[in-house]
Amino acid sequence: MTEIVTYSLANDIATLTMDDGKANAMAPAMSAALNAGLDRAASEAKAVVIRGRDGVFCGGFDLKIIRGEDEPLKAQMREAGMTLLKRLYLSPQPIIVAVTGHAIAMGALLLLAGDARIGVAGDFRIGLNETAIGLALPSSGVEIARDRLAPTVFQRAVINAELFSPDGAASAGYLDRVVSAADFDSAVAESSRSLADLDSDTFAEIKRRVRQSTIDRIGVLES
Repeated sequence: MTEIVTYSLANDIATLTMDDGKANAMAPAMSAALNAGLDRAASEAKAVVIRGRDGVFCGGFDLKIIRGEDEPLKAQMREAGMTLLKRLYLSPQPIIVAVTGHAIAMGALLLLAGDARIGVAGDFRIGLNETAIGLALPSSGVEIARDRLAPTVFQRAVINAELFSPDGAASAGYLDRVVSAADFDSAVAESSRSLADLDSDTFAEIKRRVRQSTIDRIGVLES
């Protein structure tokens, strides 16, 4: 496990904390570190929490790579990110996303893959800004957003690149709850315990039945 993602385990709940000291950019190294944590949690935990550092959950793909000239590296970053997104979306273990601050672009997509999304109140922005920065959202992102976001805000969120406050993000479908900073950790723990206590085999099967059709649709679009 690299230092940009730390792993901890307590009471059958694994926590993966992203902290690159900056925007928690989803560079290839961050995707690899999260995958390593998920691999470890698969044999040790009943539920997984993914969180950022205070004020920043994830700022999206690494802009240095996006704006650079290394096309193979850009492709690698996109592929790693979308593969991780689909892994989380179908994870047989419950995924709790502890949204510690800003969640932009790929960061917002991670929210959409979670089973419980707890946001901290504050002057933060959450959403898909790809149109605003000249990037086409991959089919994986579009279809998972179509599945999880409220239909009434889908155009605004996905095409118009609207960003939302935490409360607005809850209404839009990015978050399930918004709580104060003082209550944040206890709310994450409560949600994690509730999902970890469910029958694991039944949870995994029902989740597959609900979400597999979206993954199948993505496969058709990407073929």
